[in-house]
Amino acid sequence: MEEPEVPLESVHEHIEEHAQHARETWVLGVALSAALLATIAAVSALLAGHHANEAVIEQIQATDDWSYYQAKGVKSGILASRLELLRALGKEIDPTDEKKLQQYASEQEEIKKEADEKQHVAAAHLHVHTVFARAVTMAQIAIAVSAIAVLTRRRNFWYLGLALGAASVWFLLQGLFRFG
Repeated sequence: MEEPEVPLESVHEHIEEHAQHARETWVLGVALSAALLATIAAVSALLAGHHANEAVIEQIQATDDWSYYQAKGVKSGILASRLELLRALGKEIDPTDEKKLQQYASEQEEIKKEADEKQHVAAAHLHVHTVFARAVTMAQIAIAVSAIAVLTRRRNFWYLGLALGAASVWFLLQGLFRFG
């Protein structure tokens, strides 16, 4: 999975440039809040990418386990067919073969539990990835709305940007405390 990108460096630079030349002091606050939001977006993007990678790794391991589970099933099926054939022919059956058949069944159960657990962990990582991706999105929108505030000289847009930034922080915190 791709990490969410934060292509707002030029917007942030534009806000800073306006803040230096602006007569209104609130524009400096916009620049500062945009810088903080860019940091939140960067950290959230890093964490989203990490959890996406972990989800893929866990799913690959689960797939490997399911392949191993199937291999044990094939071995068990071949051995069971062999034992059935020996019985049909009236031949004596080696007791170790009976034990091996039971061993395959118990090994399959253990492999199944491990594969299910890895799939569960992969799904949890993917969910946390989604939460962090929401934090990135909210931070990017907040920066863009803050830029609009500076360009239009309307403070209300900055307040909206701050509210969206708060939502970004909320998603970031939600992601940090969701996986543990």
